[in-house]
Amino acid sequence: MPTTGSERRRTALVTGASYGIGAATAIGLAEDGFDVAVTDLDTAALADTVAAIEAKGARAAAVALDLRVQGSVEAGFAAAAEALGGIDALVNNAGIPMTRAATEITRTEWDTSLTVNLAGTFFMCQQLGRHLIAAGRPGAIVSVASTHGLVGFPNTIAYGVAKAGIAHMTRILAIEWAPHAIRVNAIAPGTTETETRAPSLAVPERRALMLNRIPLRRFGDAAEMAAAVRYLLGPQASYITGQVLALDGGLTAY
Repeated sequence: MPTTGSERRRTALVTGASYGIGAATAIGLAEDGFDVAVTDLDTAALADTVAAIEAKGARAAAVALDLRVQGSVEAGFAAAAEALGGIDALVNNAGIPMTRAATEITRTEWDTSLTVNLAGTFFMCQQLGRHLIAAGRPGAIVSVASTHGLVGFPNTIAYGVAKAGIAHMTRILAIEWAPHAIRVNAIAPGTTETETRAPSLAVPERRALMLNRIPLRRFGDAAEMAAAVRYLLGPQASYITGQVLALDGGLTAY
């Protein structure tokens, strides 16, 4: 719920928020009473998200951030914290897909996937952890993992390993930072209809094959993923930490 005028508004940082799950989450958090900083490689891509956040009556800050570069991670977090007067919650949404057979993947492709998807996520967590511990404030993190990190899929070795790493990192950080009242959770989306997945889902044979593996016989959407993130960052989830919530229509129930 939105805060009253006498209360300090909560603040959140959402990475990769120009479209899809990141944008839906950032806009939803504004509805929940957060001021929101959003990141992308190019801040121009964030214009629509920023406008939507501000239309909800919240403050918004657009920050350029490249997860491949440690200096950019540190500077981007600092800029977001300065713009909003501190950060209470972090959503690690930014990442890159990687589809390649295990016999074909190159060292460069492997390193890129692990650097962006896993290392980038960890070092964003580290920035928030340091920030909150130094300030003596509680906070929360939700990272976007994937069902690819929970079960095996062919041709996704680097991506799957990175997302599995996020799941276990979530458990470790939850334990390590519990004494500081910092909750750490993750969601593991199944196939979600976003701009990133549109090309592959547009192929009828592939779409039918993927749907047949999902007990609910449909794909998820960005709003459903964002709703789970909002719940995990909210007061109703105050006793939840160290969990990875699969949002997959039953895929991992097999």
